[in-house]
Amino acid sequence: MGLSTTEILVVVIVILILFGAKKIPELARSLGRASYEFKKAKEDIANEVKAAEEEAAEEAASEDK
Repeated sequence: MGLSTTEILVVVIVILILFGAKKIPELARSLGRASYEFKKAKEDIANEVKAAEEEAAEEAASEDK
């Protein structure tokens, strides 16, 4: 269920009409920055969860002694 060439062309034309040729690079840059920030936040959260799991495992191991 992919997009055909005609559908992609229509979408590109509509975007050009709505935003203009000068705004598109700015929008693309903003999307790239947002994507980078999202990935960075996702990695930070994953690292925090991993650290919390390791800390909990260490505490459980020290309680077993």
